[in-house]
Amino acid sequence: MTVQGLFASKSKTTARVSAVPRIAIVGRGFSGMMSAIALMKTVRTPFHLQLFDPNSSVSGGQALSSVRASTILNTRVRDLSVSLGDADDFNDWLCSNAEFRAAVRAAIPGFRQIFVPKALFSDYVYQRFSEALAARKDITVQVCHEPVVAIRRSHANRFLLESAHPANPLFETVVLATGYGLSDPEPEAEDRSPVRAQRLVARPHAVLLGSGIRVVDQLLQLRDSGYPGQITIVSKHGFLPQSHTPNSADPLFPAEALPQKLPEIVRFIRTACREAEEEGRSWQSVMNGLRRHARSLWRSLPADQKRQFNRHLRAIYDSHRNRLPEAMHLRLKRELAEGNTILRRGTAGRRGLSGIFFTPAGSNIEEVIYAERVFDCRCKAPDLAMPLMQSLIGSGLAVPDELSLGLAVDQRGDLCLEDGSTVDGLFAVGPLGLGSLPDIDLVPEIVTQAYAAAQKVAEQFYPRSRAV
Repeated sequence: MTVQGLFASKSKTTARVSAVPRIAIVGRGFSGMMSAIALMKTVRTPFHLQLFDPNSSVSGGQALSSVRASTILNTRVRDLSVSLGDADDFNDWLCSNAEFRAAVRAAIPGFRQIFVPKALFSDYVYQRFSEALAARKDITVQVCHEPVVAIRRSHANRFLLESAHPANPLFETVVLATGYGLSDPEPEAEDRSPVRAQRLVARPHAVLLGSGIRVVDQLLQLRDSGYPGQITIVSKHGFLPQSHTPNSADPLFPAEALPQKLPEIVRFIRTACREAEEEGRSWQSVMNGLRRHARSLWRSLPADQKRQFNRHLRAIYDSHRNRLPEAMHLRLKRELAEGNTILRRGTAGRRGLSGIFFTPAGSNIEEVIYAERVFDCRCKAPDLAMPLMQSLIGSGLAVPDELSLGLAVDQRGDLCLEDGSTVDGLFAVGPLGLGSLPDIDLVPEIVTQAYAAAQKVAEQFYPRSRAV
């Protein structure tokens, strides 16, 4: 049975659930599906779960989305388990898949260090969701395709989710799991004001906007489909993803105390990377070790240094933490070396009918990059001006983080207010909290946070509840 079929069959019984707690999850990307799995495996009393998402199909969220099934994830199997405390769950799932095991014989007896297609990971996530749902005959699940435009607290300390539905129900618990998945702005109409036009190439030309994994994925997809033209990558800072090591890079980090100021921290990390390579290790090992200190480092920095990091270092950090499998990185290097793909640093502006307006870094003169195809591969940050975010902030249920990258949250997803208190029953899981929790857009961190939020919900409904 499909995931949509499971939802449909469960939703028929919603009329009988008014006496049980109601839990809403806003978003059905990876953060939303992971939150659902964690709740079903942790909250041991009956409840009704309602998933809100305007998309009719279930997706992996913007961070995991792709238009081709063969796209390879940039994270090794060992870091993709959705089972808390069982890091080998995804590996075991792959080992039980006879078709996959026959196709990847070289990795037997285990697949921990390999990279697999996103579609395969999605199959794994939705199978674990289906299994968790099938094991819980005492809960019901319903899907609502109407967008949530506001969340407000009622007199009974429950939450009203406002949508186009004429009778919006109340919920005891709401999990915001929209990730990056907010509405994209409509492309602007072509501005016919005079600009200095520059036709970069005479042959077919495509422009890719962004600098992360999705840009490389789109580039390779175009080439795999036979696209012969010039490709231009437009990146604000010009940093493309670095490469993974051929084998596992075990976390490595100096034991001495870290400095307290941002410039000193940067020098400390650079020294650690250089010394690791001199000793026959890799800088990737140091970056993997740094991730274990990232949150404590982030909390220790004053707001002005966090803003400085975000302006000048975030792009460099992201290019070293979100790495490509070695084979993909080699293809990217070859594209750039041969000139078939060029990288331009600067700011993409409005789109026109014949391409895109562009301001090179260090210049204030706008150009037109002529292209018949433009692909926006940038991950969209949460838009705090959208109605849903404004309703939360305006009613005192949430505050922006100190950099206004998203909402202020703690490690278990509680929304944090200015006085340090949290809002009972209201959580934000995943990338909405990226300004508070570095790396909360990565699978292991989302899994940990989803289970922590679910455990708090379990304690609210049934104090002795334990994860299974």
